[in-house]
Amino acid sequence: MSVLDTRTADGTVVITGVSVLVPGADSPEALAAGPGADGRPVAPETLVGKKGLRYKDRATQLAYCLASAALMDTGLLDEDGLTVPGESVGVIASSNFGNLDTVTRALDTIRAETVSATSPMDLPNASSNVIASSVAIRFGLRGPNLMVCNGATSGLDALHWAATVIGSGRVDRVLVIGVEPDNEAVRRLLGDGRTGVDGGAALVLERASAARSRSAAVRAVYGGYTMTDGVRACVEDLGSTGGPAPVRWQVPQGSAGCLPDDLLPGVPRDGFGPGLGQASGALGVLQCAAATGWFDEGGTGPVYAVASAGLLGATSGVSLLAPAGSPR
Repeated sequence: MSVLDTRTADGTVVITGVSVLVPGADSPEALAAGPGADGRPVAPETLVGKKGLRYKDRATQLAYCLASAALMDTGLLDEDGLTVPGESVGVIASSNFGNLDTVTRALDTIRAETVSATSPMDLPNASSNVIASSVAIRFGLRGPNLMVCNGATSGLDALHWAATVIGSGRVDRVLVIGVEPDNEAVRRLLGDGRTGVDGGAALVLERASAARSRSAAVRAVYGGYTMTDGVRACVEDLGSTGGPAPVRWQVPQGSAGCLPDDLLPGVPRDGFGPGLGQASGALGVLQCAAATGWFDEGGTGPVYAVASAGLLGATSGVSLLAPAGSPR
């Protein structure tokens, strides 16, 4: 698949809002610099209050925090609620482990007893779409709603679908959330002592004309997307448009020591180490949030974000451009 054009009928797709919430980093700048090793678990009730958190799984609680912060960051949400019509905002969430604890708990209960022993509060949360739908309900976002659970490429795929929905004219803007919890169910699945990231990031993608109409600051410009077999093909596709060469690239998690030296030689490689935890479905959104932090600090572009199931496996890539004339 070649790089897809993200230019809409009336302008470009841009990023106007961003939030980050992982142990050791609570801003794009901190994420770009590298999360601190001594980060503590996030306490959602301290960020969004206790109301509505009961009976919600950890991933959904974290998503509430990320959504609130990203919407407020770009001025779509204030103390009185949404500042734009709810129909103009869609939600696309990416998570591979999101409600795994709820699903396994329900299955364990059914196996040990019967379905009548399951909690009526658990079963609604067993839906794979619970994160995206819960965020939409809480904040009144009535645009298209989608959950992406697509393995290692899931976060970047979610950004692609957000740009596609905007380009189709369905909505002016989409809140994209990438979030993964860390709990016993996730650790059992991952094995080998690995943990989940227990957090994530959120981005607001918006039609450029819609952002201009409300004087929103542009944090980054969405330059394109590709999906290929293998990292090399992905990088080649991202560079096939004839634009400037990348100045940095966010590499797949855990691949920094495995990438060939002749792949984008001389381009600094950024990545998240194992100390962050397995980012999985949150990875692509975290990568783009980190790139936004780079731009916020005066960095140039393009910045490539690449997520992959392996050097020769399914690979997604996104190119982000610096917001020309929009210093922050």
